[in-house]
Amino acid sequence: MSRESKQGDDGSEEYLLSNSTHYEDSEDPESPYLPASKRLRTRSLLSPAPGEKRRWLLLGCAALSALSLFSLGFVFLTTRSKAPEVLDIPVESVSSNTSTSVHESFVLGPPTQSFRDNLRNDTKYITSWISAGWKRAFPELIAELVANDVMTYGNLLYLALITDRVPIIAKFIPSHIGGSVPPIAFGEVFDVPRLSKAIGAPVLEWHEVKDVDSQNLDDLGCWNVWEAVQKDEHQPRYSFLSHWLKLDISYTRAPNWIQLTPPEVEDKHASFWSLAQLGFPQGRSENLQPPSLSPEHQLSLPPDEQLLCFDYLYYVSASKAWEWELDYSPAWRSVGQHMRWTDRLMKMSDEYLRRAMSIAEDEATPPFISIHIRHGDFRNYCNDIPLDQCFASIPIIARRVAEVQEDLRQRKGLNVTRVMMTSDERDPAWWDEVRAQGWSWVDYTAERTEEIYGKWYPVLIDAVIQSSGAGFVGTYGSTMTTLARRRVESWHDGPIRVVRWGWPGADDH
Repeated sequence: MSRESKQGDDGSEEYLLSNSTHYEDSEDPESPYLPASKRLRTRSLLSPAPGEKRRWLLLGCAALSALSLFSLGFVFLTTRSKAPEVLDIPVESVSSNTSTSVHESFVLGPPTQSFRDNLRNDTKYITSWISAGWKRAFPELIAELVANDVMTYGNLLYLALITDRVPIIAKFIPSHIGGSVPPIAFGEVFDVPRLSKAIGAPVLEWHEVKDVDSQNLDDLGCWNVWEAVQKDEHQPRYSFLSHWLKLDISYTRAPNWIQLTPPEVEDKHASFWSLAQLGFPQGRSENLQPPSLSPEHQLSLPPDEQLLCFDYLYYVSASKAWEWELDYSPAWRSVGQHMRWTDRLMKMSDEYLRRAMSIAEDEATPPFISIHIRHGDFRNYCNDIPLDQCFASIPIIARRVAEVQEDLRQRKGLNVTRVMMTSDERDPAWWDEVRAQGWSWVDYTAERTEEIYGKWYPVLIDAVIQSSGAGFVGTYGSTMTTLARRRVESWHDGPIRVVRWGWPGADDH
């Protein structure tokens, strides 16, 4: 197997399969990373100030309470702390039962024909686009590219925290599913009110800012990160979102020093704090270069000061490339682990899960071990090695499942016998082996999932099932596995294992 998977035509699928990270049996050998941007939470705006309050303040509290919703945005903005500090939003404003109170505080009202007409003059924002593979539509890549998009939005949210800006997140686009499939909103997948509450900051979506049916082509200046971190493409990273959002973007090439690694190292990662510098007046002014012309209006616009935007944020880390793989990843710890599924998606996935495991209606959903096995495009990295020797066999995967079962018995006293398989493998004989193990899986064809709900849902339901396991077994080198194991560890304190592959005996241990 090659030491590094090669990137595709559009650079979307580069992944270090030879990554030195060891997932399964020991803690990461690196020293714990404490980000320089350690967030100091401010006192809640609703908590009493220290010291004695004057009597007239006590008598006026009822009147002030009546005005609190109106003044929330102004008070928040005038009490902001320095950049590393997280925006502090009262938890009452972002509960799952609250509809749009937080959003209304950070936009002027309902979505407008031009996005700029809905932005507050006293608020700064940040946005970016996803671009995990518009030219590629191989079915086996769908789950991975969606996972990459989730990481990209997670990086955007973390960058919003350290720059004290309000993030505006676009929809997930069907670049991997087919152009006829409509985009799906971030808030249809993830519980935005819960996320906002957990990270202590507002989270906006583009369709809340600009009318999705608007025909206004808005001019915008953005930073071109892609050209600064790689040498093959001399242009910004392409994303269909600029067309969908009706944006005519003029890009300014970011400085080379945003790169995380030295120039001689072949890597595409930028540094979070290098990008953050470009969001502040001094960093912006010191690094302005002649912008490129926008494609439609042929305008040369510097990066916007109110709406900070970057072309692509997938390849961004704080300390080390591929940082979402590591337990100290600040983007995961500060944001990613708080990106929980919507209640609707959880309920839907549980129904599929129960049918797959033949659970009676009067029985609770039992604990289970989830598995993610990626083959599909990974066969390209087997080179001349036969697939049955390149990929881990079902008995090898079963050994990893047994290890997770033993961990659950030892750590939690749980005897977990149910196992749910998710995989892109298409060989019926392979699935016969899965069945012989007594494991279950969702048959989306028999369920008519795409016909009923659309092409997004097999991928999304698989991701929910993977994250719902009491323990998890995944595939080395897969970003879908990365997110699933992170979720199982964080949400359920579950044991995980990652199966290695690529040559005979790759997972021997």
